[in-house]
Amino acid sequence: MAVYSPAAAGADARRVVLSTTGRSRERTPASVVFVALLWLSLLVGFATLVALLLDTFVDGFARLDGRLFTEFPSSRAPEAGARPAILGSLWVVGTTAVLAIPLGVAGAIYLEEFSDRRRWLNRVVEINISNLSAVPAIIYGMLALGVLALLGVGQKNIVIGGALALAMLILPVILISTREALRAVPRELRDGSLAIGATPLQTTWRITLPAALPGVATGTILGLSRALGEAAPLLLLGGLVFLSFDPNGLLSQFTTMPIQIFDWTSRPQAEFHELAAAASILLMGIVVLMNGAAIYIRNRYQKRW
Repeated sequence: MAVYSPAAAGADARRVVLSTTGRSRERTPASVVFVALLWLSLLVGFATLVALLLDTFVDGFARLDGRLFTEFPSSRAPEAGARPAILGSLWVVGTTAVLAIPLGVAGAIYLEEFSDRRRWLNRVVEINISNLSAVPAIIYGMLALGVLALLGVGQKNIVIGGALALAMLILPVILISTREALRAVPRELRDGSLAIGATPLQTTWRITLPAALPGVATGTILGLSRALGEAAPLLLLGGLVFLSFDPNGLLSQFTTMPIQIFDWTSRPQAEFHELAAAASILLMGIVVLMNGAAIYIRNRYQKRW
């Protein structure tokens, strides 16, 4: 017969509290030192980021004027602007969205809703998707360069070439985020649709995908914001640092804002550094707006099942 012990009951209660809250009341010297170092590292990183942002705003705010949007690059800093870079970024990122979003969403739907995960080929694809999300960006530039060479394209620094590299770069991000959004949809919705006679394709198109759309949109916007700030794969493709005309098509030569910023920061004149800071402010503003839109869509339309 079990004997009741107040000490044992207290120990069990402490274990239950620890298991439910995940917190321990013990404060050993090692844990205190670890937490202090963790907060110190966070403080140093945050202070460095704030200092860089303030320095960029101080240097570039005065040059954030209409000339930055309307003028072409020039060897004279007071007359220079980033018009071709802004239009080139719009062309490249827009084409990237057209290439990556349909393929990424369709691939995620197939892998999550229709594929047989017991097949070795599907398992290999899933493992490679997870690995591709950690590949350095410049590797995708090399891959796009190889694809263009294989197709016999002589001019590599064209809009479609840059978009191809960036599409491959953000494709794993779209695939993973879309699959997570699909997994968040309750299984009961699918079963209910199938129970009333809908086919699996109808269920996916009319039930699962609309319910997962906020998560899909959030991941897509975050992927495009990453593509907007990439320069390494585009430089490898020969992205121009001095462009005196507006990009006007998929086969047009291009430059983008990160490439233009890279060129201006490499100049010795302080005026070009101010231009680079102004363009950096503009680029950061666009990225912040895109990330803000992703957060708004997630908080406004995401359903709590």
